[in-house]
Amino acid sequence: MAYALGLDLGTSGLRALLIDASGAVIGAAESPCRVSNPHPGWSEQNPAEWVVALEAALEELKEAHPAALAAVTGIGVAGHMHGATLLDAEGAVIRPCILWNDTRSHAEAARLDAIPGVRELSGNIVFPGFTAPKLDWVRTHEPEHFARVAKVLLPAAYLNYYLTGEYVADMSDSAGTSWLDVGARDWSEELLEAGHMRRDQMPELVEGSAAAGTLRTELAQKWGMGRVTVAGGAGDNAAAACGTGCLAEGEGFVSLGTSGVLLAARDGYAPDAESALHTFCHAVPGRWYQMGVMLSATDSLNWLARISGRRPAELTSVLGDVQAPGRAQFLPYLAGERTPHNDAAIRGAFTGLGTETTLEDMTRAVLEGVAYGLRDSAEALKGVGARPEALLAIGGGSASPYWVKLIATVLDVPLMLPAKGEFGAALGAARLGLVAAGEAQADEVMTRPEIGSVVEPDKSLTEAFDAGYHRFRAAYPGLKSIQ
Repeated sequence: MAYALGLDLGTSGLRALLIDASGAVIGAAESPCRVSNPHPGWSEQNPAEWVVALEAALEELKEAHPAALAAVTGIGVAGHMHGATLLDAEGAVIRPCILWNDTRSHAEAARLDAIPGVRELSGNIVFPGFTAPKLDWVRTHEPEHFARVAKVLLPAAYLNYYLTGEYVADMSDSAGTSWLDVGARDWSEELLEAGHMRRDQMPELVEGSAAAGTLRTELAQKWGMGRVTVAGGAGDNAAAACGTGCLAEGEGFVSLGTSGVLLAARDGYAPDAESALHTFCHAVPGRWYQMGVMLSATDSLNWLARISGRRPAELTSVLGDVQAPGRAQFLPYLAGERTPHNDAAIRGAFTGLGTETTLEDMTRAVLEGVAYGLRDSAEALKGVGARPEALLAIGGGSASPYWVKLIATVLDVPLMLPAKGEFGAALGAARLGLVAAGEAQADEVMTRPEIGSVVEPDKSLTEAFDAGYHRFRAAYPGLKSIQ
């Protein structure tokens, strides 16, 4: 039997998942990575951290499952998007990677976004977290580094380079750079010129389910493996869509992680940059996906837990059943916001607090504020014709029954909770490895996980939460006017 390996490079660490050709999980290993924040708004990571984490995870799998690892025919890599990894002509890293949640390049993003044709070609607003404004920032503030740039790789593409020795990136990850013509699925000369970059500084593009190269002989020997095909891979959300079987129109998921994501698979290309939706290539040919992103989802609850001296589970365990919204309201803009505001400077707030307000009231308000932020994305997706009849609920926040019921009610859509098991980006990456190695077809292997339960909206609270959402929407302009 053939086996595949999925590598999911997250901001806080790398997860390696070993599966067989049927998709059954054989083993998994994790290794942490550190993030550096040298200045306010800066977020960087040394790519050497990724290699150390990869080596540690593979050594653990080799020790635990040597026979299965030896039978691996395909590897797929998923990674956090938008990171700028700069390499010189010898392939050496020039400076630490500037990560997705780094906001230093907000002025450069605004300049690029204002250039005629940029939104139309890229299909997206140029957000400060995207890759192109990061390079423009380096050009202005670190010209000695910019002058040495021979290649720019995203984090997943850097691991592909380490694994294969080839400069190769996939379409889904590259769509978040503001250098890709997302409709044509190719680098755009106009977008590159706008960002003072050249095509020869870009990696070769392949589909995520296509072969990017072959595992280097020295690595194969070290890990006890044979000839292994390395797939193009995917950005983390596209990989999660592969892991949850969200490939076709009408399929989607809501992810409650540090940030919040509402993603809908699309059969065609229908960008709407003005809405601050992200419109990206999918990891399989001929498909795209659109998503709204909020920057502080579970991070909002974690913040409240931290300042109140409680654990997040403590805060939510006392809430009981979902109730109509109270007077207290929370605007979850702790780190700025993407969809629908594209506002890196806005910050969060409580409103409606009184002497009678309790910590329980504030907890409900935080959970409601995140749910309303996700509804902002749902409304934007409706505007482009994406209307999934049900959504998978994934991410750490989906472990809270109260939050899941609340979000189902605010979005007015059933939420499907997967049964226990793997269904995230690591599984999606492994599935891409299987397809690239010729062991499976995408539609056959990228299926929906077993559903453990379905949470229906509480129709008796629909009107109350509609009113709460409209209060939420009305609060942003006032908050903006005083910041």
